[in-house]
Amino acid sequence: MMHTICISSEGGDILPTSTPIPPEQTRAAVRGHILFAVGVLLALALAWRLRDVLILIYVSALFAVVFMPVVNNIMNFQLHGARHVSRPVAIVLLLSCVFLAFALFFLVALPPVIRNLHQFANDLPARIPPIVARLKHLPLADKLGVDTIAQRSEDALSATAEYLFASFPMWMGRVFDLLAALVLCVYFMLEGEYAYRWLMSLFSVEYRLRLAVTLQKAERRASKWLFGQTLLMLILGVASTLVFGLLHVRYFILLGVLMGLMNCIPIAGGVITILLVGLVAALDSWAKMAAVFIFYIVYVNIENAYLTPRIMRQSVNLMGLTVLIALIAGTELAGIVGALVAVPTAALIAVLADEYLVQKDLS
Repeated sequence: MMHTICISSEGGDILPTSTPIPPEQTRAAVRGHILFAVGVLLALALAWRLRDVLILIYVSALFAVVFMPVVNNIMNFQLHGARHVSRPVAIVLLLSCVFLAFALFFLVALPPVIRNLHQFANDLPARIPPIVARLKHLPLADKLGVDTIAQRSEDALSATAEYLFASFPMWMGRVFDLLAALVLCVYFMLEGEYAYRWLMSLFSVEYRLRLAVTLQKAERRASKWLFGQTLLMLILGVASTLVFGLLHVRYFILLGVLMGLMNCIPIAGGVITILLVGLVAALDSWAKMAAVFIFYIVYVNIENAYLTPRIMRQSVNLMGLTVLIALIAGTELAGIVGALVAVPTAALIAVLADEYLVQKDLS
């Protein structure tokens, strides 16, 4: 690269003229670029080596960000003449409520679910032949291979049992990851502000304010989505359990819990679960199966017309396809933990893309 410095003949102004760059500076610049490239490669290799740890840290930080508004509300709550509680006390109260909810679930709701699941596994081999006999009366039943359904079902149950037994150590590792994520989440809630300020200090002042506003917007949307989606799952789970119980559907507690949990997957989760419920209801009568389908159709219309617009009005506004892709990718990357943070991560990416990538039409 050449720089120019010259003096004009009229007025004595200093103008640039060509001057050679010393070879030492050129070689130093080349060495600097090489060292930077090597450093980036080493950092990427280290990140790939520690990818499980980095995912765990990210999951913990994201949960801390989602739960911090709840902690702040507890800290701002004040009784008559009482002092505000500190952050550690607020975190302890939040964790106590979470543990109490899990304890109630395991003590009250889980035993009937396990009992229904055990009964379902024992009754299914005996119930398959009547189902096959009923399916044979349907049109085109001979072309669907109905005669092999029983054998395929038994093989699937056997393979599922073998998989669960073989993957027990992996599930224990996931439990350990969840405990580690819980501990890290507590530390992020306690000291996350200091880490956030340090990370923001890495950016120049002109970009720092814009990034801070964007991250706050993503935090609000992710928190609202989590609250709204949890409320919708709870409503569907309770309504399904009550209706299935009134209809005397077998294993109604297990099926009601599944309906609530699968509601986090848009469209596909509800459809798959209600088909399973309809299949179980068909063990007794076609009328009971029709009643199950009618309930689901009525609920979907109520949810789309009334519940979702009011509960999810200020949520992340992600398309169903985006949510489904996020859930699949999160499950593939980090299992159950990845699925839990998939949609908040998609919300974060959507907000960042909307702020920095999307070219908005001024008109």
